[in-house]
Amino acid sequence: QVQLVESGGGLVQPGGSLTLSCAVSGIMFTTYAMGWYRRAPGKQRELVASITPDPRTTYADSVKGRFTISRDNAKNTVYLQMNSLKPEDTAVYYCNAARISTNYWGKGTLITVSS
Repeated sequence: QVQLVESGGGLVQPGGSLTLSCAVSGIMFTTYAMGWYRRAPGKQRELVASITPDPRTTYADSVKGRFTISRDNAKNTVYLQMNSLKPEDTAVYYCNAARISTNYWGKGTLITVSS
């Protein structure tokens, strides 16, 4: 059974930091590209950051310089370090594992950036 379990969400003040974790089981983690997506209230889901097995990283323009994605293949875990958080970063964040035509999703974790 494939499981992607996100953790680390919560309430944070503007300018603060959070780190999300996604623990993955049931797949060969090292062969999957991993990504973090988010869905803000009233908006469509968007890609925040992704990391390939190589690893190569990509970021949405809105988070470049503030967020960092990383993976620990020994722990089957992907992380998203988020700094200088803004109210517009408020969303449900989802972990994704992708390979060719296969996609797996976590259930999401809510981040609220508010004073």
